[in-house]
Amino acid sequence: MRLAGMPAEYITQLERGAKAISVWTVSSPISGVLRTLEVREGMTLPAGAAGAHQRLETVWLEVAVPESQMSVLAMGQPVEARLPAFPGEALQGTIETILSEANLDSRTVRVRIELPNPEQRLRPGMTAEVTLTRSDEMALVLPTEAVIRTGRRTLVMVTEGEGKYRPIEVRTGREAGGKTEVLEGLEENQQVVASGQFLLDSEASLRGLTTQMNQPVSAPEPALHEAEGTIITLEEGAIVLSHGPFKTLNMPGMTMSFQSQRSLCCKTWLRTTGCV
Repeated sequence: MRLAGMPAEYITQLERGAKAISVWTVSSPISGVLRTLEVREGMTLPAGAAGAHQRLETVWLEVAVPESQMSVLAMGQPVEARLPAFPGEALQGTIETILSEANLDSRTVRVRIELPNPEQRLRPGMTAEVTLTRSDEMALVLPTEAVIRTGRRTLVMVTEGEGKYRPIEVRTGREAGGKTEVLEGLEENQQVVASGQFLLDSEASLRGLTTQMNQPVSAPEPALHEAEGTIITLEEGAIVLSHGPFKTLNMPGMTMSFQSQRSLCCKTWLRTTGCV
C-alpha cells in the first residue's frame, strides 16, 4: 500500500478496522496549481502517472518590445508592471530572458519578465502594461511629432531664420512619453518645427523642399536581350519576324508580328538579322 502511494495514516486506519479504504487523498510535496491531470473517475493509475502543475510563487510576464527600444534592454533590468486586475498598483520585476528572434510582422522582440507572486494573485492569461526603467544618462530629445518618416529616411525641419526651413536627416533612438531620442544629425539648441511641417508655405520658404524630401527614383535603364532573327514578310505597318531563343530570358524562339513605324521601302530589310 505504501508503494501505491497510500498515506501512513490511512494504512494505520486500515489496520485498526476491517473496512477497506477505496478512496484517499494524494498530496503533492510541491505547492502550486494543478494545470492538467489526465485521469477520470474509475480509472486505474499505473505507477509513474504524472500531472502538470504550475508554481505561482514567481511568474513570467511575456512582453513584446518594439525593435526601436532594443537598445535599452538588459538582463536583470528592473521593470514596472501594471495590471487591469489591480488598478493603481505597480508591481516590480526584472528582465529574465531576451529571446533571440524578432517577430517579422510586428517588428517586436519577446522579453520575459520575472514577477514575484507571494500571494499568488497573478494567474496565467492576465495582461499587463510594462514600463522599462531607463538609466539617468543625458540624451538629446525632441517631440516625436517633429519627426518625419518618409519610409526611406527620417527627417526633421530645422529653422534657419527669416522664415526659412531646411530638412535634416537624423538617426533616432528610444521613444517614450511623446519624446524621441536623437542619436545623430542634430545639435543641442537647434530649433526644429514641432508640428505642422507639411503646412509650411511651399512657395515662399520651402521651394524645392518637396524635391529634396521625395526625390524620385530614377527609372532603371532598360535591359538589352539579344537574339538572331530573320524578317519573313513585310506588311503595311507591321513586320513578321522569326527569331531564335532569348537565352537571357529563357524564352524560346518563335515567329511574331511587330508594329513598324519605319519606311518599308528599304529592300535591305528583307534579310536583316540583329538585336531585338
